Amino acid sequence: MALDAGFVAWAVMRFVAGVASAWVLVHTSAWVLERTAPLGRPILAGVLFAGVGTGVAVAGLMCVVLMAVHAGSSAGWLLLGIASLAVSCLVWPVFSRSTGGAARSGTAAPWTWEQARLVIAYGAYGFGYIIPATFLPVMAKGVVSDPAVFGWAWPVFGAAAALATLGVAGLSGHYSNRTAWIGCHLVMALGVAAPVFWPGIGGIVLAALCVGGPFVVVTMVGLQDARSVAGAQAPRLMAAMTAAFAAGQIIGPLSVSFLVGAGGGFAGALLFACAMLVAGALLLLRLTTFSR
Repeated sequence: MALDAGFVAWAVMRFVAGVASAWVLVHTSAWVLERTAPLGRPILAGVLFAGVGTGVAVAGLMCVVLMAVHAGSSAGWLLLGIASLAVSCLVWPVFSRSTGGAARSGTAAPWTWEQARLVIAYGAYGFGYIIPATFLPVMAKGVVSDPAVFGWAWPVFGAAAALATLGVAGLSGHYSNRTAWIGCHLVMALGVAAPVFWPGIGGIVLAALCVGGPFVVVTMVGLQDARSVAGAQAPRLMAAMTAAFAAGQIIGPLSVSFLVGAGGGFAGALLFACAMLVAGALLLLRLTTFSR
């Protein structure tokens, strides 16, 4: 992305990066959760998923620094690419020492409605998340023109995600994964709607906290719920959930473009995302939701 390669080349690179990101999420999650579950220490899963929020916060801080020294976007992409490559080299030996994990069943079980509900709800989460994640910095810039101020939207977002993930993992014995997932959807819905009813930087900060906090928590508890629902077929279900999330991320910005073009503005798009998150929470409800 640091190269002036044109739109087509950028689109191809973003597509490849998106595929790689999905593979990393599914296989790393399955690999780590399989090894940490027998240990009975939920905080270990929290450490894994808190890494996502930490990465977002660090990348955001790097961008704040780059803006402060008036560096261009090409320099930012190049620096972040080098940092990603360096971190990949550091963790690669851990995976190269892996024994490959437990054997999987060779027969794919038929899909169930319970699994389908997880896939649809996770897609709704992707839709509801991507709209504020994409447009919060833009909205912050519209309120405060100083990059030293609006640039903090992403670091706050990432820090909230990391801290919330560790907190939820540490307290996981008090509620089920499904309960936490539903709660996260509702908190995110509140955050998505905040800038509509509280215009200005206050509503944007509240949105960053309410969306950023549960952002990775949903991934953690959602994939753990997939393990409990699908058992040995969990990687397949995780892959389907990740694909639904990606579809939501694609449909979300397209919906914003349509609503803004139709005169609805950002407010209509945010309320639509809020409704999708609430619908996802309702879809996850079941009689045993609030029990262990």
